[in-house]
Amino acid sequence: MARIKLKLGENEIEVDSRDFYVDNQTLGEIIESLSNHLPESHATVVYEPESVQTSIESPIPSGLESLDNAEIFEPEFNEPTYIGPNEVKSKLRILETSRFFDSPRTVTETVEQLREYGWSTSPLDVSKALAKMASNKEILKNSSENRTHYFVEEALVTN
Repeated sequence: MARIKLKLGENEIEVDSRDFYVDNQTLGEIIESLSNHLPESHATVVYEPESVQTSIESPIPSGLESLDNAEIFEPEFNEPTYIGPNEVKSKLRILETSRFFDSPRTVTETVEQLREYGWSTSPLDVSKALAKMASNKEILKNSSENRTHYFVEEALVTN
């Protein structure tokens, strides 16, 4: 799912792609079409024309690939990338930053969320990484009814 937002001063158009498919080839066309709906067509789309030749050594990125630190993953169309045990902790930090652990989460929920982000790993590797983070007090752990939940401190509610 993609969300496209064009903003020019006070004017803003936002489109959610639940009803249509967006890829790098059609992204420019969609943005250009949307920009025509802004008053006086002040919005413009900036992209490299197709006639520009690119070398194999340094191709010019287009569409979403041109954004710094953007990761493109469409779970319904792509298989997730396998991550090894040494990468799991850094990916868990990304989930923590995105507030995933603000509510208590099981290992299974965490593995599913990693998959939504485009990463595949074994539940055992996730369990080990979470247990180690909990023992180092980087994340909190709560066990009840034979289930272990992991969360960050902000998830605690005091009365």
